[in-house]
Amino acid sequence: MDRDVSEPRIVVGVDGSQSSYAALRWAVGYAGLVGGVVEAVAVWELPGLYGWSAPAVDMDVDEDETRQKMRRELTDVLGADVADSVRTHVVHGNPADVLLRAAEGAEALVVGSRGRGGFARALLGSVSQHVSQHATCPVVLVRVGKK
Repeated sequence: MDRDVSEPRIVVGVDGSQSSYAALRWAVGYAGLVGGVVEAVAVWELPGLYGWSAPAVDMDVDEDETRQKMRRELTDVLGADVADSVRTHVVHGNPADVLLRAAEGAEALVVGSRGRGGFARALLGSVSQHVSQHATCPVVLVRVGKK
């Protein structure tokens, strides 16, 4: 991922959940305050892929679909003008590991408190819990309020 040290980088994980959308909005607001740039990271993985001798799917198609979905989500959540200012990265791998690598040297790593999986009553999702314990930069966990 690009590393431009001239401006603070705010890395945010986006996974399609309401919690990640709240994190994205928070990251954009914070970047505006510190004169930084937002790098939105979407991670895709194929559960069970590890240990297979060869993938049974076209991995390029999955990456392209993830990239297109992410662009649509950024536009829907932020509006076209703001979405165009966000740097995007789509990476294959384990979400927590990818986010930790992406956040190296960043001003902050921003994630939703819970992603798409897990239990509705859990305070933290597995990815947010892992990055909060292992990141080398400050981590912001954004919760979505009850409606």
